[in-house]
Amino acid sequence: MPNAPHRTLSLFVLLFLIWLLLSGIYTGLLLGLGVLSCLVVVAVCRRMKIVDPEGHPIHLIPGLLRYAPWFLWAVIKSNIDVARRILHPRLPMAPRVIRVEASQKTHLGQVIYANSITLTPGTVAVETDEGVIDVHALTRETAEDVRSGDMDGRVTDMEGES
Repeated sequence: MPNAPHRTLSLFVLLFLIWLLLSGIYTGLLLGLGVLSCLVVVAVCRRMKIVDPEGHPIHLIPGLLRYAPWFLWAVIKSNIDVARRILHPRLPMAPRVIRVEASQKTHLGQVIYANSITLTPGTVAVETDEGVIDVHALTRETAEDVRSGDMDGRVTDMEGES
């Protein structure tokens, strides 16, 4: 369903809100020019047929609101773990590369999963290929956390019925 009206409207609203935040000047002329420029950008995007579920994933917002707090907590815990290992060199580090399956149904879901791995301290998504992600983990524990599939399942739940 490319160029669905609700996606077009939400893209316009998003662009205009960003324009308002960046502009900081709210005179009638500049507001009118902002609306006009956002309309032109939306028209070009519609013409290029890029107002689609992957290019403008508004369907992910409810799942993202559920995923974000969990992910933030995972990042905080990992930050503490990595900081402890740096400050206490006797704590074991056993770097390794593991391969995990990504259960997401879309490329966008797999990108979100790989980026979530990379944004979590102690792990980096090294390569992705057709539903498989190679992950460099700083320790055995972080490798097991990734292998447990908790993050994978949460990203898949966030993705919903894409």
